[in-house]
Amino acid sequence: MIKPSPIFSILSMLIALLTFSASSVNSHAKEMLPHSVTFIGQKKFQQITQKAIAENWRKLPMGDRMAKIALELNGVPYKAYTLEIHNKIESPSVNFKGLDCWTFFETVMGMSKMLETPRKSYSPSDLLRQIEHTRYRGGVCRGNYLDRIHYLAEWYKDNDKRKNIDDITRKFPTVTMPNQCNEMSQLWKHYRYLKHNPELRHLMAKSEQEMTAMKVKMVPKSKVAGIEKHLRNGDIIGIARHGNGSYCSHVGIIIKDEKGRARFMHASTTYKRVVVDSTISEYLHKFKKHAGILVARPR
Repeated sequence: MIKPSPIFSILSMLIALLTFSASSVNSHAKEMLPHSVTFIGQKKFQQITQKAIAENWRKLPMGDRMAKIALELNGVPYKAYTLEIHNKIESPSVNFKGLDCWTFFETVMGMSKMLETPRKSYSPSDLLRQIEHTRYRGGVCRGNYLDRIHYLAEWYKDNDKRKNIDDITRKFPTVTMPNQCNEMSQLWKHYRYLKHNPELRHLMAKSEQEMTAMKVKMVPKSKVAGIEKHLRNGDIIGIARHGNGSYCSHVGIIIKDEKGRARFMHASTTYKRVVVDSTISEYLHKFKKHAGILVARPR
């Protein structure tokens, strides 16, 4: 019997260690806080997942799966600042009892991805793992507030780079959107972490300067009606706005109705709940501040 060399043994140990580390990262979200804080509404979560398992939603295309899940959240109350869950520690989180526009689309996408792994039942940690993967730069939360992606335009860029989505905005007629990102550093009193941690404010301002330097393309409002036929169930629609603050003021997803129209589904401050609204072009024309859209297609 040939005895393996010390170098071979060391290499084998390193490979095993790296494999274990990779599997650990993939199987466990960086949950920095207890589920009593990070996961609200487990009953609703279980109701949806049990229905998804019984009806085999996993076999549906990603966009159609997202539409199924989104419609289960229709009517959930609107709740602002649902991402601000602690004074100090950042952690992946979900709230099925109250959604804002970001957490609505993010929860729908996360559940859709979660269902791709077949299980007899799903746990909160299964969903939190998916939330971490899209909410944080590089897909990793280390417990720091600035690990999180705070502006939608950057979320598109980061998640497109990591192949979680295809940013298909440029497939349509586009213009460059001028902007000055400064909303969070100027309105820091509204953000729990920034309010309780003054040292984060200048770091947020620096991040916003980098965001301002980004060249962001949008489909202008006048062109959106012409592209609606190309939109699909589950497409993530960022609402670009006129004026400074942030590139996008709102976000939701596309739901194709029985007539094939591209309806905008979102957590609405107007209706105070999650709704299936008018077509996306009609929705844009309800508000003067809306300038156009960004379009992402989940993979």
